[in-house]
Amino acid sequence: MTTALSRRSERRISPVFLGILAVTAVTGWATWAGFAEQPGVAVFLFVTAAWIVSLCLHEYAHARTALHSGDISVGAKGYLTLNPLKYTHALLSIVLPVIFVIMGGIGLPGGAVFIERGRIRGRWRHSLISAAGPLTNVLFAAVCTAPFWLDALDGVPRDFRFALAFLALLQVTAAILNFLPVPGLDGYGVIEPWLSHNIRRQVEPFAPFGLLFVFALLMVPAVNREFFQLIYTILDSLDVHDVERYCGENLYRFWQGSNEGCSLVP
Repeated sequence: MTTALSRRSERRISPVFLGILAVTAVTGWATWAGFAEQPGVAVFLFVTAAWIVSLCLHEYAHARTALHSGDISVGAKGYLTLNPLKYTHALLSIVLPVIFVIMGGIGLPGGAVFIERGRIRGRWRHSLISAAGPLTNVLFAAVCTAPFWLDALDGVPRDFRFALAFLALLQVTAAILNFLPVPGLDGYGVIEPWLSHNIRRQVEPFAPFGLLFVFALLMVPAVNREFFQLIYTILDSLDVHDVERYCGENLYRFWQGSNEGCSLVP
């Protein structure tokens, strides 16, 4: 009985996550209804809260897949409660991704749940655990873009449409970055079980610097241009076009006051 109650408490959704979800719902409603005098504030809060929700779900997907693959320790660590404060590095998983969204409009990969890989048997399971997080971003992007590619925008307020477009850009960016086969990112975690022991041992020291390496590459103008062209091509294929993305990002950064042209968009 005690064990059953303990397991139930380990999987109970955290009030912290429910609070973030409530902020997302309220600010989403404010964006939809045009309730706020300054729509950028509502869009900022809505997109930021929804982005944090997606980060929590990303980490939860890793943990839940690990649980079903044999690592029962994830429950005791609090990873199944969706509480971002339970992550190994809340700074890496929540704070830095939010700062990067505010500063540069880029979906920084999170990733700070500690999986006890020794408990898991089978290379496919290891790969699936790593893939589960970015696949959550893919699913989130599909939900955000659904009104666009389903041609279901009739009745959707302009500002809410812009917010969805910008949120979709963040999700696609996060999914692409996470799937890069770079040590320290989920993409490398997908292929790592299939590499020889010698290669894994040689690559392991570089894992803490993988994300820094990716962002250093993105500072190169040619690489940055090609990377974002890939993002824009994916979004264009989903009928999320330049004007929605541009206006969504400008609304999000309401303090810059550069959203005048978007008021003319129908």
